[in-house]
Amino acid sequence: MLRRRDLALATAGTAIAAPSVAQSGPTEIQFWHGLAQPLGGLLEAIAGQFNESQNRVRVVSSFRGGYPETMVAAIAAFRAGTAPHIVQMFEVGTGTMMAAGRAIKPLHELLRETGVQINFDDYLPAVRGYYSLADGRMMSMPFNSSTAIMFYNKDAFRRAGLNPDQAPRNWAEMRQAAQRLRAAGVEIPFTTAWPTWTQIEQQSAIHNVEIASLENGFGGLNTELRLNNPLMQRHFATLLEMGREGSFRWGGRDAAGDALFANGQAGMVHASSGARARFVRELPGGVANLGAAMLPFYDDVGGAPINSIIGGASFWAMNRGPNAARSEAENRGIAEFFAFIARPEVAAKWHTDTGFLPVTRTAFEQVRGTGFYEQNPGADIPIQQLLRGGGQMTGASRGIRLGGFVEIRTIMQEEMERALQGQQGAEQALANSVQRGNVVLRNFERTNRG
Repeated sequence: MLRRRDLALATAGTAIAAPSVAQSGPTEIQFWHGLAQPLGGLLEAIAGQFNESQNRVRVVSSFRGGYPETMVAAIAAFRAGTAPHIVQMFEVGTGTMMAAGRAIKPLHELLRETGVQINFDDYLPAVRGYYSLADGRMMSMPFNSSTAIMFYNKDAFRRAGLNPDQAPRNWAEMRQAAQRLRAAGVEIPFTTAWPTWTQIEQQSAIHNVEIASLENGFGGLNTELRLNNPLMQRHFATLLEMGREGSFRWGGRDAAGDALFANGQAGMVHASSGARARFVRELPGGVANLGAAMLPFYDDVGGAPINSIIGGASFWAMNRGPNAARSEAENRGIAEFFAFIARPEVAAKWHTDTGFLPVTRTAFEQVRGTGFYEQNPGADIPIQQLLRGGGQMTGASRGIRLGGFVEIRTIMQEEMERALQGQQGAEQALANSVQRGNVVLRNFERTNRG
């Protein structure tokens, strides 16, 4: 995990402009990302297409492990004066990156100084809002944005006597379907990937309940967790009951649950929309057996459901080190690469190849015009869910911006595991998450206040 003292050391010092150096060839831009294969290969192919499109800039892509490992490596490299020009950072690292001071080059500054233009008004509100300041200025470049949805195995539904073309809509139907899948011999009726994202963050958002004060941290560093609320107590209790009856099984931390659905063991999974490419490739029966639906909700909660929130990652421009900024040519190269990935045809292809969102309206319309959604039922579910409730985001559904959120997610997963193992109840798991998580928030606030 990235510790606060690492961030403080990383941002110490005074940045100075890099000396002008004559270029004998294209300006080289180091790009570190956290996507394993096959997604990493598709991402690197886009960088290769940018390189082929012009001869001024060459983007060199490299996989640096998962998102948390990439985050730690990038900050360590900055301290050593060898930071990459661009780093891909998952959405839970946004608060930490925004507080990183001289380590980052805010996107709005980069574009203003280089004169490169990107139309952010075309970006989906949920995407644009997550990576911008309160006044709308963009801090990082959105790219592989996703949201959590439900995938289900149509063959398993048929075996259980369920309609393969009709997914559970609310939690009562979800539990009934899971029970029928269990009775039909499905090994894992329901599991989840990214458990805190899908079962805490997303469920809170679609029910318009904040998980932290100050609009989930968007309002300042002095935020406090609000996990131990009636909605989460009810939801945790439901998951624990389903676990005891065998209709739900913990799939593991982070993305581990994806594998249980991809190999056919699980009948239903809550996962990233970006997992679609893997499921199409690996699920027995392929795309014809893959069902997709919006996340279930509690239909007796007033006003629910509203929009879900995004996940995935964005691209951050970094300075080289505490005492060295980038040259004009380097900054220009970074900005031009960002403008390239903002092209509708690039965003559209990434969406259709992977299942991640088409981050702009133009890309979405371009894909819809090809008939892709008719040929691939369910592929537009993530967009529909982000716009659910009229697409008017609230303080609970805009997103989450908490410092040290990577560490807080680990804490929440630990407490969820203890509850599912019978060591504590739902309310105690939430209370412990709040107590331990607030310690992380106060440490982050002390380090970054001022």
